[in-house]
Amino acid sequence: MHPLATALPESLCYLDGAFTPLGQAKVSVLDRGFIFGDGIYEVVPAYDGHLFCFDEHIARLGRSLAELQITNPHTPAQWRAIAQQLVDQAAAPSVAVYFQVTRGVAPRDHAMTQGITPTVFAMVNPLKPVPDAVRAKGVACVTAEDFRWQKAHIKSTSLLGAVLARQISVEAGAAETIMFRDDALSEASSSNVWIVKGGRLAGPVPDQLVLKGIRYDLLQRLCREAGIPYELRRVTREEVFGADELMLSSASKEVLPVTTLDGLPIGTGRPGPIYDALYAAYQQAKRQNGVSS
Repeated sequence: MHPLATALPESLCYLDGAFTPLGQAKVSVLDRGFIFGDGIYEVVPAYDGHLFCFDEHIARLGRSLAELQITNPHTPAQWRAIAQQLVDQAAAPSVAVYFQVTRGVAPRDHAMTQGITPTVFAMVNPLKPVPDAVRAKGVACVTAEDFRWQKAHIKSTSLLGAVLARQISVEAGAAETIMFRDDALSEASSSNVWIVKGGRLAGPVPDQLVLKGIRYDLLQRLCREAGIPYELRRVTREEVFGADELMLSSASKEVLPVTTLDGLPIGTGRPGPIYDALYAAYQQAKRQNGVSS
């Protein structure tokens, strides 16, 4: 047995109405999430005990459930109560709350089984900040064709495509895999991707081929407040390599500068002024979240 399998944290998790130590939580092998990946997930960051962008995350969770025709088992207030209890018992100052909802337990059949109770699971993981030294230098990424399925807008637990995409960058010693569909930028294996040209931030239109990260609306607001032009449109491979700046965004990365792509420098090869402004504004948004919660 791999040593990691015997080192599960004993922090509390939530499973189907009860809080229990994570290492003791069990689900049926006939759960459709285990058999088919028939479920959705959501990840909500929390800083110093305060959930960040919670309403936006739970709204997206609801949209993903609707796409899978799974009835939302909780109200937003109930989701918040579960998340806050897990955050309150966590030892780390910053954590990510992981929610997962599957269709439930049923005999194996591809058809959507009706009338079963969804399986609801939640846990917290420490949210490790990107080191300042990494931010100061920026990260290296590699590119790949986007070989995943055509419903990327669903935050599905069926993540084998993302796993394979991420492994490309792992084996290359890079931070992320930035992907293209027919020469158009889509997203990275677990991040959204942004370019800067002429002081303007641009990202792909979030449609069925691009998951709309919660930072889409957050960055739009931060750009508006900072006077940075913001647009969503088709972004070509040529534009990505010719950008002044290139950035990733996600719950764990927040915003992160990419300074090398496929071994080639982006812009000056250093984090740029738009990244600096957005990262500072992001930290201010986190501080305001703590004050207002």
